[in-house]
Formats: sequence, C-alpha cells, structure tokens
Amino acid sequence: MSSYERVGDVRLWKGMRVSDLINVYKEIHGFTASSLYEATEILKEGVKEADLRFLSFTGNLVATGLRGLLAQLIDEGFFNVVVTTCGTLDHDIAKALGGNYLKGYFEADDLELERVGIHRLGNVFIPKDSYGPLIESFVRELVYRASSIKVEWGVRELLALAGEALSKDPNSIIGVAKKRGVPIYVPGVVDGAFGTQLFIYSQFTGFKLNPLKDMKELSDLVFQSKKSLALILGGGISKHHTIWWNQFKNGLDYAVYVTTAVEWDGSLSGARSREAISWGKIKPSAKHVTVYGEVSILLPILAVSLLETTQ
Repeated sequence: MSSYERVGDVRLWKGMRVSDLINVYKEIHGFTASSLYEATEILKEGVKEADLRFLSFTGNLVATGLRGLLAQLIDEGFFNVVVTTCGTLDHDIAKALGGNYLKGYFEADDLELERVGIHRLGNVFIPKDSYGPLIESFVRELVYRASSIKVEWGVRELLALAGEALSKDPNSIIGVAKKRGVPIYVPGVVDGAFGTQLFIYSQFTGFKLNPLKDMKELSDLVFQSKKSLALILGGGISKHHTIWWNQFKNGLDYAVYVTTAVEWDGSLSGARSREAISWGKIKPSAKHVTVYGEVSILLPILAVSLLETTQ
C-alpha cells in the first residue's frame, strides 16, 4: 500500500488562481475531482505535443454564453479542427446577426412560451424572430453567393465562405475559424435550420453540397498527423465523427471526454474513453479520461488551466 499517495485534506485561501484550485482538486482526489485534475494535465500536454487538435462539441452549448469561450479557444490556437453539429451553425449565425438570447428557466410554461413566440432550450429563451428568420436570410444570401462562384461545395469550404460574413463578431465560432484557418466539419449539416435552408435554396440555384469532400479532407488531416488530441464536449454525432476518423491512424494520442451521459445503455454519448480503445479510436498507449459533469461548469475551468499555461 505504500505505493499509493495519501489523500490530502484541503483548505482554500483568498486570491487563489485557477491553477491553485486545480491542485486542490488533485488533493481532494475523490470522485470527479481526480478526473478533472487529470483532464487538465492531459490537455496541457496534448496541446503542446499534438499537431492535430480536435475541439468537438454539440450545438446546444452555443446557445449559452460558452459560445464566446469556444471561439476564444479556437482564436488562441489551442485547437485547429472543429467537429460539431448543425445547431452550432444555427445559434452562431443567429447570435452574430443580433439574435436576442435570453436568460430563462427550466420550469417555464412551454404552452405559454409557444403562445408568445419563444423557443426554449433548457433555461435559455430564444424569441422566434431571433432565430429562424435570421438564419433563413443569411443562408439565402450565402447560397446565391456560393452559386455565383461554383456549383458544388463541401460543407467545410461553404462554412469558410460563411465565415467571411461573420468575421466582425469576435465571438462567432464560424467567423473566428475562418480568420484562423481552422476547418469546421459538420457531418450532420442537414439536421437543422441551416441545412434545411440549404436544401430549399438549392432548388432555385442548382447549388450542390458534397459531404464527401469533407471526408477526403479529414482523412488527409488524420493520415498526415503525427499525434492527435481531442477535447470532446457532450456526445452524439460530433463525438463519434471525431473518434471515428482517428481510428484510421490507430487512434487518438490524447482524449478528454466531458459528459453527463452514462454508459449503461450502450450509447455512444455515454461510452467512456476506455471503450474507444477496443475500436481502435483511442490508442492503448493514449492518455485519456472521462469527466462526468455539465460542460457549462467544467469547460471554463479546463479553459483557464490552458490559458494560464500561455501566460
């Protein structure tokens, strides 16, 4: 038993830095504290060592104030590939165009919200005129502009074109990614307002979307990389697409999952990082951890620990 470190009793002090708090979690050790500490260590090493660094997240996060933080992590160079959902495009565009997202509450009367024209996303209220009409007008102009350049587009290159129109918003994920030359891959692009509008306006313009172009780009990125890292926030298609492509280089070298889903139903969203080893999506030698908790609380802690390494 002498090989095990002793659990420490902790105290806090005024003026603590986040790095101090992370070390407190290390001493607390029990339960989620140890995995959160491990996640910060993996991310700090992975950002330094990996040339291919994935940021994977679900669109619901972009409806919250985390939108700005996600854009900041891209803008400051911590991650150089984004894999996300159509919801990210929807919320990012709506907010960039002045959409008024409001602080609501989970217990709201949804029948009343529908009557007054408000969508509810958890405890975020989104007035209907701050969502659908803004996305529709943006995509209409985007499709007509794209069609004037060429007929067939990959999703990633279309989003780069979209980023030119959103570049004035420093909190726009699409705009910042364009500025930094970071590709955004959205494998489920048709599953949302952005994708639906692409379909509608393709009927009038001859515009064509070719997702296979994105697959070719992703395969090239993976095969050319020396080491890869992924910070995966939430589950679903963005999580799977990230780990799926990394299996073709024998798996990720560094992986941090943040999730509230459980593994007992066999879902991909709840699958722990260790399960991916059996599929070749994470290397047996990789440094990896699954952190159980809600992203709006945990991401700021993880992000500040990265930011402090650059100071």
